[in-house]
Amino acid sequence: MMRVAVPVAGLLLAAQALAAQAPRITERGDPSIRSDTIYRLAVPPSAYPDEASILLLDDGVVIYEADGTGSRTFRTVAQVLTQEAVELWGENTFSYDASRERLRLNWARVLDAQGNVISDKPTHDQESLAPVSEQAPVYSDQKVRRISLGGVAPGTIVDFSYTVETIEPVMPGDFLGGWSVHTGRPTRRSRYLLEIPEGLNPRIVETNLNFRRIESVRAGRRVLEWSTQEVPRVEPEPFMADSNDVLMHISVAGPVQWADVARWYHGLARDRYALTPGIEAKLAEVVKDARTLDDSLRAAHRWVAQDLRYVSLSLGIGGYQPRTPASVFETQYGDCKDKATLFIALARRMGARAHPVLLSSTGGVERTLPSINQFDHMIAAVERPGGGYTFLDLTADLIPYGEVSPSYQGEFGLVVHEDGRAEEVTFPLDPPARNRTETVIAGELSADGVFAGRYLETAAGGMQYNLRGAFANPFSERELQQLTRSLANGIFEGATGDSLEIFDGRDLRAPTWVGLRLSNARAATRSGETLILSLPMESASVQGTIADLEARSEARRFPIDVAAVVGPFEDVTEFRVTLPAGYRARLPQNVSAQSVFGRYSAEYSQEGRELRVVRRIAGSRGVQPPERIGDLVAWLKEMAKDDVKFIVIEPAAGG
Repeated sequence: MMRVAVPVAGLLLAAQALAAQAPRITERGDPSIRSDTIYRLAVPPSAYPDEASILLLDDGVVIYEADGTGSRTFRTVAQVLTQEAVELWGENTFSYDASRERLRLNWARVLDAQGNVISDKPTHDQESLAPVSEQAPVYSDQKVRRISLGGVAPGTIVDFSYTVETIEPVMPGDFLGGWSVHTGRPTRRSRYLLEIPEGLNPRIVETNLNFRRIESVRAGRRVLEWSTQEVPRVEPEPFMADSNDVLMHISVAGPVQWADVARWYHGLARDRYALTPGIEAKLAEVVKDARTLDDSLRAAHRWVAQDLRYVSLSLGIGGYQPRTPASVFETQYGDCKDKATLFIALARRMGARAHPVLLSSTGGVERTLPSINQFDHMIAAVERPGGGYTFLDLTADLIPYGEVSPSYQGEFGLVVHEDGRAEEVTFPLDPPARNRTETVIAGELSADGVFAGRYLETAAGGMQYNLRGAFANPFSERELQQLTRSLANGIFEGATGDSLEIFDGRDLRAPTWVGLRLSNARAATRSGETLILSLPMESASVQGTIADLEARSEARRFPIDVAAVVGPFEDVTEFRVTLPAGYRARLPQNVSAQSVFGRYSAEYSQEGRELRVVRRIAGSRGVQPPERIGDLVAWLKEMAKDDVKFIVIEPAAGG
């Protein structure tokens, strides 16, 4: 139930001062908070025996102006309860974009449990550029400031405050901020303060709040305050869904539309599609064997995705404005927007209608909060003759033409048309059955328990990329021998492998599969006249998950993310083995388990001399209410009945 927020005792000095404006916090302190009162919230460690630390105060004071400039000041007052938490709170890191922001450390001090100062400043304070990865280099204006605090020990209090000023927004009038009331640890006082011009109407989304905000207006400024106390730590739960009615959160965004974001990006990129004679000549070379427009687009996609290195120059506006095709062609590298822009220019040159698409590489865009700050990635969209789009990620060099990365399937994207018009799209979502792996092991078992046969693994959809990555680079003869030996031993310990067949992972039209011949595999051990056959396939190993779910004494709070249980894919493993003449298998019971969480089956059969074992598992998608946790456990228990790792092979009666 909603309740009116009770004023936090001792937290605010004067409501009248709050009504005038948000407090102006500097190195001299915060005029709206009495620090000694906060320090008196310190507790004996025995009061929180299961916690390494708690927050006495989690505070954010944010100011936004109509043009998108402003400041964000955050203060954390933490009490260290155990030795394990000393390292966590003794080192702190703050980051900011030096091209458009300024960082100020207001203070950082360590106190004893009575509020007496142990150290009043960092013992070490260093600022540097963010490190650049060698594999996917990103050169940016991002800076990192790291401080070390002296005197941190169990029972002490760490109190620090910093301010990030936005002196130039990425997009004029655009801002995006958020505040999590739940912090992952017990929080005794929480406050989030927002100051904006009176006439500004930002978008505000309040999620699961059990208290109300307080608003005041004075002298042309509006102040919104969210404050509460004694916020408990929420225990994470297995398979918890992001969309839930548990965690409290506040989101704030500027009053822009997605159309504004599209027009802004169009203004940055509209003159970035010109091709030079050198690029025209390269395009002719790339598509020389193409017979159709589709062939030409595939060839151009492969060239841009695979032959141009990924390097990001996200300096200043370069984090959002693509480099010209000429620059990309000259340097032979580019980031997502550079490579997508080059491909779009090539596609348009060949007569296709192609457009940039803004998105988040990991999904999770909140559609109701338009902001350029929700995007960190760009791909291309090619219009199909019959309608719809073919989406192409030019930085994903192993994703075939027309496939959509699993990381943003079903998520939001913003297509920017040639006239700057915005089109909101949802990326296609592959059904689990399309994300499929299939493994077949077939051969013959000798009377002394040695198996010889073949192994074949195929993959499709989102399940193909592990195999593509494994075979994306050429192998030396020695590496092929090691790979063959490793694969064979992974199936049957001590097995010999030969005749390895693999594919070129960078050939985006090549079927995704690997095969080899097995021999000398000690698959069964003899006990008298009986053979104990080891199955070269995993059984349903879910006992640990069941125990974890059943060990939780409290009623479940979070909805269940169905896709997190198994995954949105199908996997089939089949083992066919011709038994020695005169032998039969003692067949285990078949298992079949179906629910909203997925399907599992295990089939054991013998026809003539051939023993056949087939295991299938298929996941699903969706969100189920927490009350269905019992159904999930029941389904897992049905799966767990298939715990067969060995099959007894014995002489047939009368054989």
